[in-house]
Amino acid sequence: MKKAVGLLLLVILLSGCSGASKEIERGMALRSKLLKAATCSFDTQITADYGDKTYQFSMACQGDDQGNLTFTVTAPETIAGITGKVTNQGGALTFDDVALQFDLMADDQVTPVSAPWILLKTLRSGYLTAAGTEGDQLHLTIDDSYEDDALTLDIWLDGEDVPVRAEILYDGRRILSLTVANFQIS
Repeated sequence: MKKAVGLLLLVILLSGCSGASKEIERGMALRSKLLKAATCSFDTQITADYGDKTYQFSMACQGDDQGNLTFTVTAPETIAGITGKVTNQGGALTFDDVALQFDLMADDQVTPVSAPWILLKTLRSGYLTAAGTEGDQLHLTIDDSYEDDALTLDIWLDGEDVPVRAEILYDGRRILSLTVANFQIS
């Protein structure tokens, strides 16, 4: 009898865990779209929080199907026009008489201009740890890797399941915030 009850409890437990939540399915559907897309473009305003100081700037970004991201800084005016590219192998900046200088963050893993690339990379291949709704938005929590020093991203999707906001956390502390607009997948 104990065996039968144990088996019944196991079947009930496993059947309850086997179905993915609708929120997780929506997050995975976005991942699928991004993996199939040739390009993804969006505008973002980034806030880099160093604890004792913050920096804000805006960028127009375009990602490709190889995981590369190109960008143009659009604000503030003093650094507008700087362009760059971020890949798995590193990054490059192009500028005339103006340079971007940001201290590295997260134990020298991250520069603020890499935040949009981290967002796309994590949406495409990160480890989805939680999903739920907040008002009319879907809130995803995704680790960017399986490593001990993984970055955690909290990403909010609108009613059409496109990113509108993200926060990048390292060791439980928010280091970068992104406001996303005009997110297009093609």
